[in-house]
Parts: sequence; structure tokens; C-alpha cells
Amino acid sequence: MNDKYLMPTQDAGRAFVMRQIQGSIIMLNLLRFREVADYSATPELMPEEPVSGERAYQIYIEHTLPFLIKSGGEILFMGEGGAFLIGPPNERWDAVLLIRQSSVNSFLAFESNQEYMKGIGHRTAALEDSRLLPLVESKM
Repeated sequence: MNDKYLMPTQDAGRAFVMRQIQGSIIMLNLLRFREVADYSATPELMPEEPVSGERAYQIYIEHTLPFLIKSGGEILFMGEGGAFLIGPPNERWDAVLLIRQSSVNSFLAFESNQEYMKGIGHRTAALEDSRLLPLVESKM
């Protein structure tokens, strides 16, 4: 059983596409940082001195933002997390991001952009665990 989630599974990706979401989509990101970033999978990206997971994620954001904007996306909110007011007392999220993408297709194009992918190792190095929840505005 996998207790850590850093990348989508094939099944989760397929289910996301099969939802056939029309229009814009908001991606809720819950992030838990490593105390020290782990660049063992991408040593070519490692900074000269060890950095915190939070700093590695900031490097990832700096790399990612131009590709996100070019694809029609934007950061709506980026903030500090912490312990839940309602939720498991032993679970915490260090940061929360809300990203709007103009469509599922623009999100998929962004995620598969080869230049963007060259920096994804910063994200992997930064995170101990994460969640990504696609949100669609309710028509209530």
C-alpha cells in the first residue's frame, strides 16, 4: 500500500480524462515538504548547497510559472497550511495551492510539455507527500 503520493497513477489519469470536464478546472494541491530536499532521483538539478523541501518547491514554481501561464493557467492562491481544524489530528499539509487551468486539454498539454518536465525533479525532491484534487464549479 502506498502511503505517499507524488505522481498520478495511470488509472487516476484515465479516470480524470474520462470525466470529460468542460470548461475551466481548479486544481487543489495539498503539499507536505521534506525537511531537506531529496535530489537523489535528479542529481543534475541539485543546488550547490542542500536546500529545504520548501525552497526546492519554490525553485519548481519559478521554473513552472512561465509554462503554466503560456498554457492558459494561473495560480489563484498559494498559502501556508498546518493542522486541520476538522480532520485527522496527525495529518498536516505545509502548503496549499489553487491552480486554474482553462481546460482539461490545456492542463494535459502543460503537464506533457518537455521543457516543463525538465524541472519536475524539483517538485519530486521537495515533496514528502501531496494530493491533487481536480475541482469543477458547481452549477447549483
